[in-house]
Amino acid sequence: MSLKAQITEDMKTAMRAKDSVRLGTIRLLQAAMKQKEVDERVELDDAMVIAIVDKLIKQRKDSVAAYVSAQRQDLADIESAEMKVLEVYLPQRLSADEITAAVKAIVAEVGAAGPGDMGKVMGAVKAQLAGKADMGLVSAAVKSALAG
Repeated sequence: MSLKAQITEDMKTAMRAKDSVRLGTIRLLQAAMKQKEVDERVELDDAMVIAIVDKLIKQRKDSVAAYVSAQRQDLADIESAEMKVLEVYLPQRLSADEITAAVKAIVAEVGAAGPGDMGKVMGAVKAQLAGKADMGLVSAAVKSALAG
């Protein structure tokens, strides 16, 4: 079953269970997926859906940070709950050690010499690790690999 079909099934399950948080979050995800399909006139595959989920999770993380700094824990809790629902649709994340090993292999493969090659390395890394790793951790690993 494709990820898109799984999301639709999960929405039906959430409706039956009257799980309003889960249902609302899945509807937001489906709206973002539909928007992408309409804008780009494409049929979404699993990789594109994962990219959308990743983007929505990043938005939620930013919102949680903003709400916590504004001392609005009630709103931060809502965003955190939505983040938990969305994280179900991501593949298993790589650990920090796995990210470091993958980055070192890509740096050697690309032949990067120093910090000036950051863009070239990040392009290759994004192609291989998209959806599998937190890009903030990946960026830090690339910086340390190119610095040392």
